[in-house]
Amino acid sequence: MTPVLRVPLLVLSFLCFAAFALQSQPARAADPDRLEAFLEVTGFDVALESIRLSADSAPQMLGLSADDFGSEWSRLVREVFKTELMHDMALDILSKTLSDDLLDHAAGFYASDLGQRLVVAENASHMVDEDGLKSESGSSIIDGLVRIGSPRVQLLTRLNEASDVEDSSIRAIQEVQIRFLMAAAGAGVIELRMDEPDLREAMRSQEGEMRRSIKANALANAAYTYQAFSDQEVADYADALADPRMQKVYALMNAVQYEIQANRFEEVATRLSAMQPSQDL
Repeated sequence: MTPVLRVPLLVLSFLCFAAFALQSQPARAADPDRLEAFLEVTGFDVALESIRLSADSAPQMLGLSADDFGSEWSRLVREVFKTELMHDMALDILSKTLSDDLLDHAAGFYASDLGQRLVVAENASHMVDEDGLKSESGSSIIDGLVRIGSPRVQLLTRLNEASDVEDSSIRAIQEVQIRFLMAAAGAGVIELRMDEPDLREAMRSQEGEMRRSIKANALANAAYTYQAFSDQEVADYADALADPRMQKVYALMNAVQYEIQANRFEEVATRLSAMQPSQDL
């Protein structure tokens, strides 16, 4: 029988890409073939694959670690975070929400020379395990830029502001964790000390500290990801992201990624009820 775990007040450190509420359904959505091409040219297919890298944060929300479940955890992650499954989920949502005109605008930018180079850099960054390499390297870059008074820090900040990193990440963190914890409680894996409204209020009370942490991490990640690009290219990218059409596309793509991540974490919570924390011998 799975032991009941009491959940402490969480220090919210789980970062993901972002989330807005899904936009209203457009009059005419894109067809499947064009959506497949869109996922590839924008690099969104790789971003979906990177969701599985966040899986090890799930046990941490319960006061455990992935190692507590031994080899069973690796098996669970492989089954729940299947790339093909998440890909199909993304196609299903986007086929109902992404219009042809928005698809054309975003695909046109990312199909350009600069866009494709950005996709390569972002794909590589997405697949870096969160072992400190990206944040530490990025922080070192930022420190160096500040010492020499480089304007690049402001350009990277403008880039992050154009993609709404802070606000969307906060919403994503809160919603993914709440949905995961409520699913875990419903499956009998944990016993929550507070109901959902109180849990939300507790998380809101930590937003100030969370916002500062997200802003610093986002800046470091941007410095790491775009280090091979010139100041002008970073400025051009920020301008492209600030376009109202791209804002809508980003909001939708972020919402899709958030929904898939939250959905998969809920599935993890359900399956944990049949797993015992263990040690490999």
